[in-house]
Amino acid sequence: MEAASWDALRKQARRLEVQLDDQMSAYCKLISMKSDGSENDTESDIEISLKQLQQVNSQMQTWVSLGGSEVLSHTLTRHMEILQDLTQEFYRLRSSLRAKQQHASLLDLRDFDRARFDVEEAADSCDQALLKEQAAIGRNTGQMDTVISQAQATLGTLMSQRSTFGGITTKISNVSSRLPTINHILSSIKRKKSMDTIILSLVASVCAFLIFIYWMSK
Repeated sequence: MEAASWDALRKQARRLEVQLDDQMSAYCKLISMKSDGSENDTESDIEISLKQLQQVNSQMQTWVSLGGSEVLSHTLTRHMEILQDLTQEFYRLRSSLRAKQQHASLLDLRDFDRARFDVEEAADSCDQALLKEQAAIGRNTGQMDTVISQAQATLGTLMSQRSTFGGITTKISNVSSRLPTINHILSSIKRKKSMDTIILSLVASVCAFLIFIYWMSK
């Protein structure tokens, strides 16, 4: 009866150890892959298997403490060492998973901050572009105001000059109407000037013709 009970516990322990080996292998693969939440279920299964193996080892330790042989004690020591190794390996893998998850969270946070920075930078660029455009419009408006002011000043000067010339013309007309002799004198001067111009043109033409004849005769 004792041997059968011990053998049953030993087989149960061995079965749990093989099951834990398979679970550890699957857990390790999940860690190397992108997290999808399934590793949490595997963690729970491993924790349950470890507790069950701990209970089986405790029952085996009870059998040994009741006067089991040295062989049974050695077998129990071996199973306890396997449980310790499996537990340490599980803790190591779980720490690796936690570090990986934390790193992924930091990367996501950095990407979020980078995206927010890009949005803020784009908004700042738009604001700066608007400010530059407003400044350019302001400069153009100032230049247009300057041109308009200059045009108005020029128009005023022309209007003033027109008024002045109009006054002079009026005065000359008044003087001419009052002094008919001046008109006669002015007409005579114009005719004499025209005659002098004609004579000078004829003289210049004759001289040019004579020079041409002289040049051809040489």
